[in-house]
Amino acid sequence: MIRRRLVWLLVTATLVLLATFSAPAFSKLQAESAGDTGGTDRDRTVDEILRQQQDLIEGQRFSYDPQGRRDPFASLFEDDRQNEDRPRPKGVAGMLVSELDLVGIVEHPTGAVAFVNGTDNKGYFLRVGDSVYDGTLIAIDSPRGRVTFRQQVDDPRQIKPFRDVVKKLLPLDEETGNE
Repeated sequence: MIRRRLVWLLVTATLVLLATFSAPAFSKLQAESAGDTGGTDRDRTVDEILRQQQDLIEGQRFSYDPQGRRDPFASLFEDDRQNEDRPRPKGVAGMLVSELDLVGIVEHPTGAVAFVNGTDNKGYFLRVGDSVYDGTLIAIDSPRGRVTFRQQVDDPRQIKPFRDVVKKLLPLDEETGNE
């Protein structure tokens, strides 16, 4: 019983001492948070660290550098409209592969040349390696009457970032609808 009272007396004395010594420090913290800047360099350093942590939590000091990778927070199901914002060049370089119609293939001593009709109702001659807005002409097959474009596709759901689009010449009978 005496032991129990001695333990309680010791615990009470410890709590009183803690309250006595922490009261000035507590009042100093309250004064600093109220606007008094009478603190030392150490207190300012602690305040700066706390402010930086708060900025980080609020997202004010965070930046993401993708370094050529896609943004991991961007949706994979929404279309990427970045290419529509930039202006297209004039002529065939500003036309999409889907906007070109194959009109003919011309044999030339240096190689075959594809004759295409653009959206501006003008004819253009394209050789292998020539580029349009979203693709490149990669092959001309004159005996079969077709050309192949490699179209760039910005769809993260697909494995390859391109697809091959084949455009064929229509025989004269199919083109006019006569048989």
